[in-house]
Amino acid sequence: MTQKRSGRIEFLQGNEVCAEAAIYAGMRFYAGYPITPSTEVAERLALRLPEVGGTCLQMEDEIGSLCSVIGASLTGLKGMTATSGPGYSLMQEAVGYAIMAEVPLVIVDVQRGGPSTGLPTHASQGDVMQVRWGTHGDHAIVCLSASTHQDLFETMIRAFNASETFRTPVVVLIDEIVGHMREPVRIPDAGEYDLTERLLTSVPRDVDYHPYFPREDGRLPMSHFGGEHRYNVTGLYHDMWGFPSDNPQVTNDLIHHLMNKLENRKRDLTFTKEWNTEDAEIMLISYGASARSARHIMEDRRAVGMRMGLIELQTLWPFPGELVRERCRGASYVVVVEMNMGQIVHEVKAAVEMPERVFLANRVDGEMITPADIKHLVRVIQGKGI
Repeated sequence: MTQKRSGRIEFLQGNEVCAEAAIYAGMRFYAGYPITPSTEVAERLALRLPEVGGTCLQMEDEIGSLCSVIGASLTGLKGMTATSGPGYSLMQEAVGYAIMAEVPLVIVDVQRGGPSTGLPTHASQGDVMQVRWGTHGDHAIVCLSASTHQDLFETMIRAFNASETFRTPVVVLIDEIVGHMREPVRIPDAGEYDLTERLLTSVPRDVDYHPYFPREDGRLPMSHFGGEHRYNVTGLYHDMWGFPSDNPQVTNDLIHHLMNKLENRKRDLTFTKEWNTEDAEIMLISYGASARSARHIMEDRRAVGMRMGLIELQTLWPFPGELVRERCRGASYVVVVEMNMGQIVHEVKAAVEMPERVFLANRVDGEMITPADIKHLVRVIQGKGI
């Protein structure tokens, strides 16, 4: 008999949290290829999915993994894969296909140092722009993140809910530190979180079904592939029946739909955590493991009278530029804390009213950025009287 897990406190790795939260959200199909530092996601699911009637497959490579998830999702299952930066690079053609075909699924990317094979067992946050622009063409994407395991559990649920609501791939972007460290996590009881289930068409079997004709609220009802309705799925520009089209009006409308269904609902997709933003003279902005160090130094400096605040971004894409601009309006300067050469910092500069007062506190040597690293940069800025 399977041991009851909901309502318990478990001491889990971040990767294991991803697996448990996905099962809680209703995920029943996983296909992946082992890659450090995400392999524990697959290991956990190989044990857990059979217990709940799900399927876990090891595929021959990353693009095959995502293509399998696409197929499973089209037949009605909530599906997921997990990888790291190099594997995500190999998935890009399938990511673009899922965007164009509007297939709901979740991808967990546990970041490691790069480019190439880089630092497989060390920390990095270098995949932020790859997630946004890795696949070719104009498109929108949803990317969520978290710095603590309890938040990560909720973030995974949000990812599956967003994928089903908007019929789109959603990326959960963590890093090696969050993926491999262990923290106590409370597994919520069934029903504690609202879960978004697949919106199925009410069109009868003998009536023409339009798989790509959105309702007034923008959602596209689906029909399980191979079930009641026969319809076409393609990565080409297509009409509302799913058949390829090079009609300028059809292609124009489709690309605007793919962008607008996410960008126009940015508020619904924006999740942040904020500390002391109301009176902050120094505003820190961070995400993932870096936000843990940012919060530590913020609390430390507050204790000695420095008016420092923190915005932890749990939504990276669509980037919440309006929120960042509003929260940073009263700050003397802004420090973006991330473990890369500066990726989110450019988005912050584009959002705020005084980009010349935005600075980067970073680290790219595979080690976690520390509160001392951030403190040093703040002292440099203050010493120069910027």
